[in-house]
Amino acid sequence: MARVFVYGTLKKGQPNYYRMFESINGKAEFLASARTTQKYPLVIASKYNIPFLLNIPGQGHRVRGEIYKVDDKMLKFLDDFETVPTMYQRTLVKLEVEEWVGETEGEERLKAGSITEAFVYSATTYKPDWPSLPCYESYDSFGDHGLEYVYREARD
Repeated sequence: MARVFVYGTLKKGQPNYYRMFESINGKAEFLASARTTQKYPLVIASKYNIPFLLNIPGQGHRVRGEIYKVDDKMLKFLDDFETVPTMYQRTLVKLEVEEWVGETEGEERLKAGSITEAFVYSATTYKPDWPSLPCYESYDSFGDHGLEYVYREARD
């Protein structure tokens, strides 16, 4: 089992959240809401309005998201879904727990304010202007930025 930090379309209430719980993809269990300990640029880019976390520590915001415990099958699905290593890379990131709800057997309950690690998907390559795009602390496809995510099925 691995921990994965999601900050974009895979979060609760977002367009791809359902993919976290399709049994064909594997198993995922919500553990906690959290935010990165370092600042990173979280931008919305491309003609499909995709959220990208740029691996530029110290810029942007402490990004808010959710930590999930996933099995190997779900981790492989997420790597494929995020097109690792072409579009995204999977790396470890330090996170500050905001609210821990995970109560799984044998798992230590982390308190709000504690630090943990999880995998995060960050952009491997990006256009030179992306770091100058507006940065967000928390992603919402339906936010007032007006950049609603374009589903894969609707892309040309």
